[in-house]
Amino acid sequence: MRLPEVRDLFARELTFPVRCEVVVEELGDRELESPRGGSETIAEVLGRCEEETFDSADGLHDALLTFVSEGFVGRRFYDDRGGQSVDPEEEVSF
Repeated sequence: MRLPEVRDLFARELTFPVRCEVVVEELGDRELESPRGGSETIAEVLGRCEEETFDSADGLHDALLTFVSEGFVGRRFYDDRGGQSVDPEEEVSF
């Protein structure tokens, strides 16, 4: 399952507010597919989260996005603002 599909799954399958342990029990075995290959389960991701209760599908989805592994994140340390400046005095803000 891809990450964009998970929010709808939460809204469809869960009643909010919901405890994290209920999410893991009911949906924890669902595999999330990384864009870079590989996968991890919802239970693995939520195992890194300290929240005990989620008030909405959006809040649960946000937590999931926060705690997915590096394989789900775009290029690390990518900066589309250009420049290789190390000195904060040289940085220009628009």
